[in-house]
Amino acid sequence: MLRWSIIFFVFALIAAFLGFSGLAGAASGIAQILFVVFLVLLVISFVMKALRGRDVV
Repeated sequence: MLRWSIIFFVFALIAAFLGFSGLAGAASGIAQILFVVFLVLLVISFVMKALRGRDVV
């Protein structure tokens, strides 16, 4: 998911540089949403791992 947010961010930068402001804004918005979802899932993952404790393997 982080990869997709970086891809959309780079796409937004290229579109902004070429003057496609509407497309750049949309790609930037998508990148921001994906990044926030990634951060939320990362925090949930850390909390769940901390609550489970150590795995015995």
